[in-house]
Formats: sequence, structure tokens, C-alpha cells
Amino acid sequence: MPALVAEALPKIDVEALKADRDPGHKPRILLLYGSLREQSYSRRAVEESARILRYLGCETKIFDPTGLPQPDGAEPEHPKVAELRELVVWSEGMVWSSPERHGAMTSIMKAQIDWLPLSLQGGIRTTQGKTLAVMQVSGGSQSFNSVNQMRILGRWMRMITIPNQSSIPKAWLEFDSEGRLPAGPFYARIVDVMEELVKFTWLTRGRSDYLVDRYSERVESVEEVHKRVSTKST
Repeated sequence: MPALVAEALPKIDVEALKADRDPGHKPRILLLYGSLREQSYSRRAVEESARILRYLGCETKIFDPTGLPQPDGAEPEHPKVAELRELVVWSEGMVWSSPERHGAMTSIMKAQIDWLPLSLQGGIRTTQGKTLAVMQVSGGSQSFNSVNQMRILGRWMRMITIPNQSSIPKAWLEFDSEGRLPAGPFYARIVDVMEELVKFTWLTRGRSDYLVDRYSERVESVEEVHKRVSTKST
């Protein structure tokens, strides 16, 4: 990583952050991007992020949205949907990186999120209590529309969205011909975001079940929930 000043990015002090019940393996981070273009800058931002995450001791996987059907346009058993859901279950933290198109995140980014249910059969909660970092790239001036929308979705998916974020304006001018982001303020911000994501993942992993344990869910049985959501409003 030629743009990284290694001495300014020390290894994560895991002992200062991890829970007593921490599973012990490397933090598992899934990265999603919102463009199918060959020259996809949201993908390049994700690839740069993955390098930093691996440097910081994480295991990373990047999901390729090519071939993912529109939500409700296929069964959950569709190979791309099943792949995405398996990766989300595997992960302990996520990075969402979207271009901004017409003042919003792309439909490709939203489709990936829409395929993620709050729970799967067997009570597996796919996103609850997992960490999230949000990033966007823009073809024009700097904007925060996409990251703001993804923050709302992260909250809806019951994720722990970290405070920091990245927004790269005129991304086509920032990445070099090799698809790399050179040293500068935008690269430094991505390093900041990934470092913070790793710290929050270590801090909450092993504690997330307790952190998101809710009173309302403890007092309401499964049968009561089904009855409530199945009752027609008057």
C-alpha cells in the first residue's frame, strides 16, 4: 500500500477492546458496492478499504452484485441472493460504498440491502448488532446524500453504524490509472473510517447480543408477535 504511512497506523490494541466472550478469530468484514460499471469507483473504494482492513488484521470478502435480481423478482434461493445472505451471516461488520446518482444511492446498492431480511428461518438475525461503515463516491461536487441514506438504512437494519464516513467528490479524478487512490485527504479519510470500523467491531463483538437485547422483545412471545402483526388495523 504505497499511500499508507505505516508508522502512523499502529496495529489495533485488541486487548483493550475485546470482550471476555470474544470468539477469537479475525474480524469478518463484508464489503458491498453499488455499481456494475467496469470503471466502478465505488468498487475501487471498497478494494482500497479491504486492503486497509486486512492490514489491520481483518478477514474480508467483497460481494459482486452482478446478476443479483431485483428484490421480489426472484426467490430467496436464487444463487446470487443465497450467496449474499450467506456472506452477511458470516460477517461481523460491513462496509457499504455507493455512488450518488440523481441525488441518491444507486438502485444496485439499495437492492443488495433490500435482499437482507432482519431475520432468517431459525431466528438468525442477519444484520442486528453488526458494525457498519458507509462511504460514497460522486462524479461531481462533494455530497453526503448517499451516506445519509445508508445511515438510515443501517439503523433500520439494527446495525451499529460508526460515526465516521467517507465521501469522495469527482472520483474519476482521484483514482489513478491502476485504480488506486493515492496519498491525500481522501485516502486518509478511508483509513480513518476503516480503523474506526475495526475498533468498533472488536469493541462490540462478543457483546452485541447483550447490547441489542430489548425489553419489548423479552415481554412479548413469538405467538403474540404473530398475532399482532397479523391483525388488521382499525
